[in-house]
Amino acid sequence: MKKLRILVTVHETLIPPETTDGYTESEIDEWRTEFDVVSTLRQASHDVRCIGILDSMAALRTAIKEDKPDIVFNLLEEFDGVVSQDHHVVSYLELLHQPYSGCNPRGLMLSRDKVLSKQLLTYHRIPTPQFMLFARGRKVSPPKALRYPLFVKSATDDASLGISQASVVHDVTSLKDRIAFIHEQNGSDALVEEFIEGREIYVGVYGNERLTVLPPWELNFGSLPADQVAIATHKVKWDRKYQRRHGIGTLRAQGLPDGVGARLQALAKRIYRALHLTGYARMDFRVRNDGSIFVLEANANPNLAVTEDFAKSALATGMSYEQLLTRILANGLNYKASWHLG
Repeated sequence: MKKLRILVTVHETLIPPETTDGYTESEIDEWRTEFDVVSTLRQASHDVRCIGILDSMAALRTAIKEDKPDIVFNLLEEFDGVVSQDHHVVSYLELLHQPYSGCNPRGLMLSRDKVLSKQLLTYHRIPTPQFMLFARGRKVSPPKALRYPLFVKSATDDASLGISQASVVHDVTSLKDRIAFIHEQNGSDALVEEFIEGREIYVGVYGNERLTVLPPWELNFGSLPADQVAIATHKVKWDRKYQRRHGIGTLRAQGLPDGVGARLQALAKRIYRALHLTGYARMDFRVRNDGSIFVLEANANPNLAVTEDFAKSALATGMSYEQLLTRILANGLNYKASWHLG
């Protein structure tokens, strides 16, 4: 790939330093992805500038006007503190006729809306746990159509925010308590779905019209105590000391029932297209011991840190981290936005 002028968009608090020297592990974790992407692109001799964004597009417009980047590498996961508004930034880039990396606005909007995405997946007959939405400010009536145990999470937040062992409930009282917790602590509606016991598998996909599917990757829960449910709580996902203590990590999925690996990859492609995703994404599944598969959610623009599952699963296919970022850049440059077609 020719050398590009790249503008990397990040949250204003996550502009990475030049080096990790002198920082603690927890400090580095805050901007690990941003550091990995920016430093790798610079090592590949691209001209890279990083810009922080919070709640205004003015600085972004100025940077694009002055720098005239070949592409914006979009690492924003929210706008003005709201996860479901990140698609507005990408829409703005399209209004400016600016190429960008990652998912298009429609795909971002659909995948960020957990309820709408599950409705779409159900329409396409893609297996997902039965669910109900409990909106803030409304009386909670016990769901007669759902079978316990149930899993309660925010309808909008990601990164396992608000998810703990208490998220799996077995009776009406604990269900109401957990819904109230999500309403109050997360400030969002609560999504309640039937809990699927089984292995947690992630499948990465990248591309626009032509898709490449990465090998199934598994979240290994290690030596969690017997009285704890194997779910991706916030501690499991982000607490490094907790991970080391219990041997928690991700690795290539091994020993899946016959045909399940191929079915996971085929489903990942179907989900990608059903939700109009482009760029790159990760699908989260649960696989029961009998081989039945349920999709939990689709994550457009998943974590790109070199140590995270998307990059690790790409590496398992022989693709280096730099090659992965190059592929993502190429997909962004080749994406046919509506202004390209006019």
